[in-house]
Amino acid sequence: MAPLKAILPLVLAGFSAARQCSNFLIPVDISSRQGQFRKVPVEGNLDVGAFATRFNEFQKNYTATLLEGYQTLVGSYNISAQYCRPDSGSKNKIQILTHGIGFDKTYWDLDYDNYKYSYVNVALNAGYSTLAIDRFGIGNSSHGDPFNEIQAQAEVEALNAVTLAVRNGHIREIDSSYKKVIHVGHSFGSVQSYWLSAKYPKNTDGLILTGYSTAGQFLAYIVAGWNLHSARLNQPLRFGNASNVVFRTVVERHGLSNNIVQGLQKLLMAAGVDLTSDEVWNELATTEVLDLTTGYNKSVISYNYPSGYLTHSDLTALQYAFLQPGNYDVGLALVAEHTKQPVTTGELLTIGNAPKMSPFTGPVLVVTGETDVPFCGGNCYGQVMGTSTSNIPEGVAKAFPSASAFESYIQPNTGHGLNFHYNATAGYQVIQDFLARHGLAAQ
Repeated sequence: MAPLKAILPLVLAGFSAARQCSNFLIPVDISSRQGQFRKVPVEGNLDVGAFATRFNEFQKNYTATLLEGYQTLVGSYNISAQYCRPDSGSKNKIQILTHGIGFDKTYWDLDYDNYKYSYVNVALNAGYSTLAIDRFGIGNSSHGDPFNEIQAQAEVEALNAVTLAVRNGHIREIDSSYKKVIHVGHSFGSVQSYWLSAKYPKNTDGLILTGYSTAGQFLAYIVAGWNLHSARLNQPLRFGNASNVVFRTVVERHGLSNNIVQGLQKLLMAAGVDLTSDEVWNELATTEVLDLTTGYNKSVISYNYPSGYLTHSDLTALQYAFLQPGNYDVGLALVAEHTKQPVTTGELLTIGNAPKMSPFTGPVLVVTGETDVPFCGGNCYGQVMGTSTSNIPEGVAKAFPSASAFESYIQPNTGHGLNFHYNATAGYQVIQDFLARHGLAAQ
């Protein structure tokens, strides 16, 4: 069981030497040809459950069912970014880091346990600069209509716009341009990095696709396992309306905002129920109650997402989707649940629209956890029917017939959310070594 302190309001501090980091917004202009979907009710959790059920129906295509036509989305938006550079090292190579569903840019620079799991620190130590972004529509980047604005295609265009700004030195907060840009993605971020390489192959110099394969048949596994909720209802003060009178009244009246466990113990004792701290912890952390209380931490940003932004239900759904039981720190998993981010209906309806092949001619590395659920069905050593590859990630090679180098690596004792596992840094080093071997060393 995780220590009691893990579920208290999380004040995680850490310091890493030899790094200079800053956070800012990058303005981007987007022109994206994408779907126009009929909207269906997704405010209540039963409606969201109905959406997921129809999305997963065997031999049916819910995207086609809701598609009414096509549109060109044109607009100006802001992409939230964290830029880091080492005190010494190359200013010519940068890694652009794109997170997956359920996370934001902090996935790459987790400050838990004094930055023990930080990918950014490993990249900086190898001499690279990094730019981690919140994907368009998520986190502190611009939000939008979840059906007809925040779709995969628009996010790829936003990623490309950021890439061009980095290459051309057009970001005010970055004092140089970068001749070599490496795209590192996780999950949906890998889908978008791959998509960018297919549509704009000259705009990237190297691809690192983590938590990824081209086996699309497991998407239904993850959509079902998430037990999707309306984000606004799942974490009402964080994802919903910060002025929510009902929840805020309960918080203030019963003093739950600073120490949730002690506050609940007092309430239970007043009702004649005597439970230990561990018993209260188990009830809180492993059920949806945890998410209802997350908004009570007044330090958490209020995003106020509209209906149509969905999220996995709780910590147990997080474990199923992203974590290999027994090989992660439960305290860190609680951080992930406290800081999780949603997925839009439009993203789910368009995630499978990426081109089938990329003309990219640079090096490509795929890194996937051995029990990855969304891209391997829980077993990356399995074989997809009709293929001759010895494992699932190896099959990505067919999408890159012109790549100068292709390698796939299965990270042992790891689920989909690679950065949250005990052995995360071993996988990070595999990435830096691959880049060094194939002409993209920082120095």
